Amino acid sequence: MRILTGLQPSGKLHVGNYFGAMQPAVELQEKGEAFYFIADYHAMTSSSDAAALKQNCRELAIDFLACGLDPQRAVFFRQSAVPEVNELAWILSTACPMSLLNKCHSYKDKVAQGISPNHALFAYPVLMAADILLYDANLVPVGKDQKQHVEVTRDLAIKINQAHGEGTLVVPEPIIRDDTSIVMGLDGRKMSKSYNNTLPIFGDEKPLKKLIMRIITDSTPVEEPKSTDNSTILALYKLFADEPTFGRMIADHQQGGYGYGDLKKRLAEAYWDYFTDMRAKRQEILENTDYVDEVLQAGAQRAREEAEKVLGRVRRAVGLI
Repeated sequence: MRILTGLQPSGKLHVGNYFGAMQPAVELQEKGEAFYFIADYHAMTSSSDAAALKQNCRELAIDFLACGLDPQRAVFFRQSAVPEVNELAWILSTACPMSLLNKCHSYKDKVAQGISPNHALFAYPVLMAADILLYDANLVPVGKDQKQHVEVTRDLAIKINQAHGEGTLVVPEPIIRDDTSIVMGLDGRKMSKSYNNTLPIFGDEKPLKKLIMRIITDSTPVEEPKSTDNSTILALYKLFADEPTFGRMIADHQQGGYGYGDLKKRLAEAYWDYFTDMRAKRQEILENTDYVDEVLQAGAQRAREEAEKVLGRVRRAVGLI
């Protein structure tokens, strides 16, 4: 079983990235052959800042390794280090109906957010399909917002197989964790850099805890019970607390006697404690400047070996060789 996922290097990783993609990826590397990549080509659809892209790629690599990615168990590389992905994307494009891309909500959402409607943004799902299919991935852990893109991948793989022979491409399956597929942001909406409502994984303690203290709540007095419906505090606390501890938090909301300030402080402590070991690991990585480069170079070599096999098979099937 081969597992594949990618993360865009678009700035500091946040709690939504961790629970939506990184934690599932780390867990899955124990259950199969994992290929994990930094999606730097995809990041170019929304930013042309070369220096920022380079820095963000390195930060993402450091953070992913700190959060438990094991280069002895997973192939970890930059997307752009495997140029074969672009040829496969072109081949897939020849089988991709415009109507399929027109249905993709991600393009419309990003344009609505002010991102330039360029061709790369529109064709993003085809490149994502190439990312997945180039490594014969069986399983693709994604958030709910990316499920449609995996469906596009499946459609394109099936079209290629129907046209050029079964087995030309492996048809993957998405893995979506319903409990954490959409992580609530500090303002009650989905956690996203676009909404400026994120809680970073790493950073200095005081300013990060201050972010939690700014969560907007109602004016219920301290002695009164607090609503548990659509509670941002509870939604985030559930991520960091075990079941009994979370149960006590719900009970304290319902019985009253606790102010929102106290409940936010409890959330802030749980959040900070959760990432303690990862912060220590990150510091170790920062003290070994060559480690990240060595991991990515080794991962790229392994990824290209697999990519060449798959692309060779596809090229023969479609008549290029």
